[in-house]
Amino acid sequence: MNGTVTISLKDFEDLKNESTRVEDRKSRLTRAAKELEVFLSFMCTREHIQEYLDEFNRQSQTCRITIEDGRAKIVFKDED
Repeated sequence: MNGTVTISLKDFEDLKNESTRVEDRKSRLTRAAKELEVFLSFMCTREHIQEYLDEFNRQSQTCRITIEDGRAKIVFKDED
């Protein structure tokens, strides 16, 4: 598809800035998921939580949590 779009310079700058903000948020979300993986891995060594993870995975619409070799992994469903 080819075509052109005309937008104001202000809208163009806003669009460029929003792209930067989205990348920053995505990076922070990934870091938070890694930290949660560490916490869940720690919890797995303290008590049996598989039944809670199964319930979470059943209800979650955005991610699932798995335990692999004693380490928790958070997988976003849109990245499967």
